[in-house]
Amino acid sequence: MVLETERTLIRHFVSEDFADLHEIFSDSLVMRNTEAAYDKNKTRMFLEGFCITEKRALAVIHKEDKKLIGYALFSDRLEPDVYEIGWIFNKDYWRKGLAFESMSALVKYAFRELGAHKVFAEAIDDVKSVGLMKKLGMSHEGTQTQQLRDQEGQWRDLFFYGLLREHA
Repeated sequence: MVLETERTLIRHFVSEDFADLHEIFSDSLVMRNTEAAYDKNKTRMFLEGFCITEKRALAVIHKEDKKLIGYALFSDRLEPDVYEIGWIFNKDYWRKGLAFESMSALVKYAFRELGAHKVFAEAIDDVKSVGLMKKLGMSHEGTQTQQLRDQEGQWRDLFFYGLLREHA
């Protein structure tokens, strides 16, 4: 599968994506709302297992720079026809509309090509991620209060947003 947007290509991961993916996942600022930054071994295991073998995520490539700039969760593992999306982007590409451009293409693909019933996303109480979910047309479906600890050990809320096919 390859999706193309104006500025990105979205495709399956390959082993050669390791260096660019590790650049993203080893950055503690990028990972602040997920988990601790990854070492090389953890990145390699994640890439080979979750991304390549299980095919539960996609690589976002900047067309002009020919560089992997983002990780896009795209999985229906919990329920057929219900797709979870998520994103982690290289900080050098933040605030340029690339996450919206890429996730918008995935949402459209899920509904138009795969016949999805629903697309959803979750985020720790991060204003930018919640803003992107709203921009994608998603509605707030719930909050799990103090559900997860952040890297500093502080309890954080987890927000759930979703979009049904009939509202897309």
